[in-house]
Amino acid sequence: MLHRTAAVPRGGTVVVLGANSGVGTTLLQLARHSGITVIGTAARRHHEAVRELGATPVDSRAEGMYDKIRSLAPHGVDAVFDHVGGEGIVRSWRLLRRGGTLVSYGTAATKDVEGGSRLPVLKLFGRLGVWNALPNGRSAGFYNFWAGSRRADAFRARLREDLTQVLGLLTEGVLTPQVGARIPLSDAAAALALAESRTVIGKVVLVPDA
Repeated sequence: MLHRTAAVPRGGTVVVLGANSGVGTTLLQLARHSGITVIGTAARRHHEAVRELGATPVDSRAEGMYDKIRSLAPHGVDAVFDHVGGEGIVRSWRLLRRGGTLVSYGTAATKDVEGGSRLPVLKLFGRLGVWNALPNGRSAGFYNFWAGSRRADAFRARLREDLTQVLGLLTEGVLTPQVGARIPLSDAAAALALAESRTVIGKVVLVPDA
């Protein structure tokens, strides 16, 4: 998302929604390694951890969250990574400077919508498509990790290149996986509840029972 989809340059500025999540904490570390400034949204309890990972935290539960982000980057940002979706996606789009990219990779805000979540997702895809076609120098798209898997050879080559780089950074100590909790597989329901509670930093990991 950071380098292939958004192609954020060194010295650029990005916004990561849910900076305390597993994806968010990895994006923060990759951006720091690449000389990219990050504004990360998270609940106040996670702000110190977000700072330690090199980002400027903004309260995700504050009414003026987007206004605060705009005050930190008045000329717009190079990319916004948004897993929330819903109507907030419009405000994420408006944070971009000319040449910036909105990367949507989830629709958490609409997962519990009555009547199913398919319609809100289709609406999101339509909205991103329209924005991407506008002649205003900005782009928008939905990142799907498995996109292109039908072209198996190209997909595997891309995956091999990306994961080789990521695992290399892990070996070098540039990346540190953020593990919020380790829970036995037999208690998977509790692990899922914890993961959805938004109270942890990083990922909840299931481990084999003793």
